[in-house]
Amino acid sequence: MKYAVILPDGASDEALPELGGQTPLEAARIPHMDEIARAGRLGLAVTIPPGYTAGTDVGTLTLMGYDPDRYYSGRAPLEAAAKGLSVRPDQLIFRCNFVTIADGRMADFTAGHIPQPDADRLVAALNDALKSEGCEFYAGVSYRNLMLLSDAAHLKLTCAPPHDIPDQPVATNLPRGEGVDRVLRIMDLAAKVIADHPVRAARLASGHAAPTNIWLWGQGRPTHLETLADRFGVSGACITAVDIIRGMAVLMGLKLIPVQGATGYIDTNYQGKGEAAVKALEEHDLVVVHVEAADEAGHLGNAREKVKALERIDELVVGPVLKALRKHKDWRILVAADHPTPCSTKAHSSVPPLFAYAGSDVPAGGLGPFTEKAAASGVFLDPGHPLLSMFLGR
Repeated sequence: MKYAVILPDGASDEALPELGGQTPLEAARIPHMDEIARAGRLGLAVTIPPGYTAGTDVGTLTLMGYDPDRYYSGRAPLEAAAKGLSVRPDQLIFRCNFVTIADGRMADFTAGHIPQPDADRLVAALNDALKSEGCEFYAGVSYRNLMLLSDAAHLKLTCAPPHDIPDQPVATNLPRGEGVDRVLRIMDLAAKVIADHPVRAARLASGHAAPTNIWLWGQGRPTHLETLADRFGVSGACITAVDIIRGMAVLMGLKLIPVQGATGYIDTNYQGKGEAAVKALEEHDLVVVHVEAADEAGHLGNAREKVKALERIDELVVGPVLKALRKHKDWRILVAADHPTPCSTKAHSSVPPLFAYAGSDVPAGGLGPFTEKAAASGVFLDPGHPLLSMFLGR
């Protein structure tokens, strides 16, 4: 049996006035996703259990069959796994965004999607300046970085994801809890380093959005996951552009397949991801393809860009993978959103997102197309983590 899992991050949404009262999925031309929804099982899954912050970390863990109550210890530890970081017992791992704060508000949680060379230079500067504070910074992808903090494993903090507070006052969303004074001091010192750095000056001079601060969140200790091979007896590969999915893939025992031009943004190499997935199916039982673009369009509040992203995913990823699967005697394909990212709020939502799977021995549910409204009449999984086992038939 050959399996493919397509994860259009943040694909679910709400009815939007700018789309004539349709959701982006309803407005998009996505014939392959619609075909899967009509030919198999369609429904909604609770990917963000009560008490968890809506995000790719919890949502994707759930979709890949891992109960967050058992396996989740924070977003940053999952990303650290992608880099193979060695973490001492006394250290706490933080996600560290470069952000732009203006007039006391979160103006841009990506610092203008800061280019990698600029991000690397700032990370190096932070390491030089804040080493005495017990900080170790590691560059990720663009604005997405990590920080390890020594003598901090005991800290008990609540930190807001910066992408969930767009345009909101930062003063009411700062980290809080045991040890927060130290964390806030580090954020303040980092702001001074960034303010005086040539990268910021150059970006301002060229008219680009410039970073002003770091934002620490997603903290935790290293995570252990049972591999998919041990749990389900399948070998697999993963295609993604972001460290959060790379880290999960490593912990799940999946082979990472790089794709040139995959950016984790709306300009990603959709075709390259589709082609890499088709090739990977020749060697692996299971191929997972994650595409961030729809989520990023939601964070931008750009409904029409989200429609375009969904159409590109359908045409250049889902379509080729579905065609390749049909060359095999036995196959299944799953398309699932990890969480909604409504364009109206520009933030993640814990509303259950939709999924659909079809293929060998999957009975048609008589529903479709691949829309939130149609899915609401289908299967409802609460909790959502049994979905992968159902899909695999294990």
